Amino acid sequence: MSYHHILVAVDLTKDSHRVLERAIAVSERNANAKISIMHTLEPLGFAYGGDIPMDLTSIQDQLDDHAKKRLAEIATPHVEPQDQHVVVGMPDTEIHRFANDHGVDLIVVGSHGRHGFALLLGSTSTGVLHGAPCDVLAVRVGRKGEQTDE
Repeated sequence: MSYHHILVAVDLTKDSHRVLERAIAVSERNANAKISIMHTLEPLGFAYGGDIPMDLTSIQDQLDDHAKKRLAEIATPHVEPQDQHVVVGMPDTEIHRFANDHGVDLIVVGSHGRHGFALLLGSTSTGVLHGAPCDVLAVRVGRKGEQTDE
């Protein structure tokens, strides 16, 4: 199978570079397939269940700005600025939506090697895998003995 548009979904940890590197290698083997990269921020309202009686818009905007800067640090120079996306929502849902809307034929995500099938990929990677409209490549990150930023 040949890939034309690869979506790299990252969590902005140091392992994000490893996930992007794998996607770049796949792109090069597929006539330099287009690469898009995205990070999903969960809305603050989800995290706090609406229990905080204040407007969280400015905090959400600050988180968004920080995520865009961090994503650019990871993606540049490999991914064009217009193909770098920070979205707000549930990660697996937003990854699926992006893949459907943009003709993505491969999603590349990081996977923490844990024991048992349910823990194999982690909750986000598992969600992406189960509802993906295309192939999914899970790149093993955070190998035993290595520290991650999570």
